[in-house]
Order: sequence, then structure tokens, then C-alpha cells
Amino acid sequence: MIHLDGQPFGNCAGITRRGLLQAGVLGLSGLTLADLMKARAMASTRSRVAVDNTSVILIWLDGGPPQHETYDPKPEAPAEFRGPLKAMETRVPGIQISELLPEHARVMDKMALIRSMHHDNGDHFAAAHWMLTGYLGSNSVNLAPQYPSAGSVITRLKGAKTHGMPAYVGLPNTHSVGIAPGYHGGAYLGSAFGPFNADGDPNDPNYKVNNLSLSSGVTVDRLHDRKLLLASFDSTRRALDEAKSTAGDPFQNAAFDLLTGPAARAAFDLNAESPRLKDRYGRHQWGQSALVARRLVEAGTRFVTLTFGGWDYHSSLDKGMHNVLPILDRCVATLVDDLDQRGMLDTTLVLVMGEFGRTPKINQGLPNDPIPGRDHWGQVMSVLAAGAGIAGGRVVGSSNARGEVPKDLPLTPADLVTTIYDRLGLDPETTFYDRVNRPIPIVPHGGRVIQELF
Repeated sequence: MIHLDGQPFGNCAGITRRGLLQAGVLGLSGLTLADLMKARAMASTRSRVAVDNTSVILIWLDGGPPQHETYDPKPEAPAEFRGPLKAMETRVPGIQISELLPEHARVMDKMALIRSMHHDNGDHFAAAHWMLTGYLGSNSVNLAPQYPSAGSVITRLKGAKTHGMPAYVGLPNTHSVGIAPGYHGGAYLGSAFGPFNADGDPNDPNYKVNNLSLSSGVTVDRLHDRKLLLASFDSTRRALDEAKSTAGDPFQNAAFDLLTGPAARAAFDLNAESPRLKDRYGRHQWGQSALVARRLVEAGTRFVTLTFGGWDYHSSLDKGMHNVLPILDRCVATLVDDLDQRGMLDTTLVLVMGEFGRTPKINQGLPNDPIPGRDHWGQVMSVLAAGAGIAGGRVVGSSNARGEVPKDLPLTPADLVTTIYDRLGLDPETTFYDRVNRPIPIVPHGGRVIQELF
């Protein structure tokens, strides 16, 4: 493979004339300079359109899923490390995952696994904050969010893809380690950039999203009158303060659009989906929430967080995995399949992760539940990624033979968050100012794009 300006190339995207001349292949390729410029322009347009259309669906496994029982089984390890579950071959030769993830195995060619993520922290709060923001900050002693989540940063810089849609949505129960919205929120950016909470159970036939309907007695016409009145107040204030933007309050306008427009309500309405597709996702809270997530990004939401809690298995690990993995298996695999079949996977980044992994060696359970489990372990964990240009059917990095620490390509939360921003065309050097007016870049220095995913 030829490398130009430090980058491998197999097509025309991003190729410079200088680079081609250096490689001595411009004439041999049959390209004229005009052809090359045209190809560059087309590649640039595709790249810009892809960035503008990209959304993120983050499936947050609150509590910390075990790497051995999910995406990094160790079938050759001693029993006390191997754990209660067997490994399963996938559609991609050489990649094994948990035996309880057969649907994942079926679509493994569309997904990638990171097996060398680590931050070496076993505190639920510190670890969750680190994974969701890219920064070490909050902890069990100081719970308050210190840095904005990736979802909030993206909301602040990109907004929704479609007018009338919320930019950032959280469901079915948006929290991190029991704090709502916890480290999914905006921190010093403010609550305006936190998730629109659509909490509840979309599998319930009576499911209704709060704050998407008008209060009793308030009609759309009356709401328009109120907006005009507020606008008149704004114009008066602007006359006194010329520094105030003449565009009006964007948050007020966005809230008005959500209340009066049909787009958001339609996106949350699962009645438009076929019973067969609902069955494929799974007739439970997690499955139907994943279906709502697909509808939201299809309608124009930029970032959706699905919080699937209950992964803190210090005991009864075998029983716990049999309870949660089949549900997760179906909804994740169906989501990836559904996005792919609709032509949306190229512009939707899907991530599955928690705050940390679990101890490589099985424990003896808890005093009130003396059945083996695994404890907190930030030294290595697994992350699933799909879509938005990620090459499916590959494993990035590895852990050692017992799943204790990274063996190859150790990666950090800062690397992961930098990669998320890269998919949306955000410069990692972008800087915000915190509550005491200190400049803070959106990712820590040292974070890099995980090129091995692509």
C-alpha cells in the first residue's frame, strides 16, 4: 500500500497532487490534474455531508459489564478466570464472544471490538465520568460533574440535524451510577446542553414523553401569542443592550419548535413501526428503546444515550448474565442490522460500553449472596463500536491471556472521545471556558483518533 503524507491510500479521498508526484504515480494512474481536482472536490463534498449527517447512539451499560462474559472471553484460561460462560465463534473467523450473544455473532462483520480500553480506576463515579467525558474529574467523594459529556459537547457544537428535533435525547432512564442525568449532562456548559430526558418504558402501550405536549388550556395560537410577547420584551432589552444578539433566544426557539411541531412526537411514536420489527428488537424496555433511538436519529436527533443499568454483579454472575445478555444481544444486533438495511449505518456511530470491566478472577460472592461474581476493574475493558466508517469484523487491541490488562495497543477514554468527535468533524483543540473562565479543550491533550478502527 502506498503512503502519502503519512496516510495510507486506496482511493482518491484526500490525495494531494504533490503526494502523487512524490510517489511517482500521477502519470501511471491515468489521472490528469483536472481529474484529480474533480476527485478531491467530490471527496470533500462526501466527507462534509457525512460529517453533517452523522449521529451517535451510545448504549451505556451502567454498573460495569464483565469483559470475559461479553466481548473478550478467555476459553483457554483457568476456570477461576474463564468464568461460567463458554465462548462462541462469530461470523468472522477468529473472533469469539460470549455464548449468550448469538445475534452479535451473526452481525460481527458489521461491528468492531476494542479489547484494550483502560483507565485503571475502580470507582464507579470516577470511571463513569472518565468514560463519558474523556476526563478524570468527579469521584465518589466529589460527585458533581466536572466536565461535559461527549453528548453535551456535540450538542453545543453541532446541534440537531433537523429543525424541530431535540439534539440530544436520553432514555429509558437516563443516569450514571444512579445520578440523573449524572455524567451524561453538560456540567459547566449548562443544563441546556444536557439530554432531553424521554424516560419511561417505550414497551408500555401507554408510554408518553413528557414536555412534548402543551399544558391544559394552552393552544398553539396562545403559545404563538406568548412567543410574540416575549419577542417584544426581547426587542426592548436589545434597545437597552446592543450587545445582545438580534437572533433571539435559541433555546426558547428550540423549545417552542418541540412543543408546536410534529417531528419529535412522530419520532417517539412506535405505532408507525411494524409488529415484526418490534419483535426483532425485543418486546421489552431495552429493545423498544433501541428502536426509538433509530427513529430519533432518522428524524434528525444528533446524539442518543440509552442507559441500560444493572451490570454490577459482585455475585450471582452466571444468573445475572443469563438475565441481561440475551436482551442486550437482540437489541444491539437488531439496531445495527436495521441501521444498515436503511442505509443509515454509514452515518450513525453505535457504541456499547460501561464505566469499567470486572476483575479477571472470579470471587466468592457476597455475604448475603455467596455465589461467585466479579468486582470492579478499570485495568482493562471492552467497547463495541459500529458504523460511521468503522471497519466491521475486526478486533482492536487485546488483553493478556487472563483478561487482566491490555496486551497490545492500550487505549484510554480520551482516545475514545477524540474518535467520537472526529467522526462528527470536531477539532479536538476546540476550547470552552469553565465556570471560573479557564480555557478547557474538549478532550485532554494526548487523546488520539483510534485509526485502527478504520
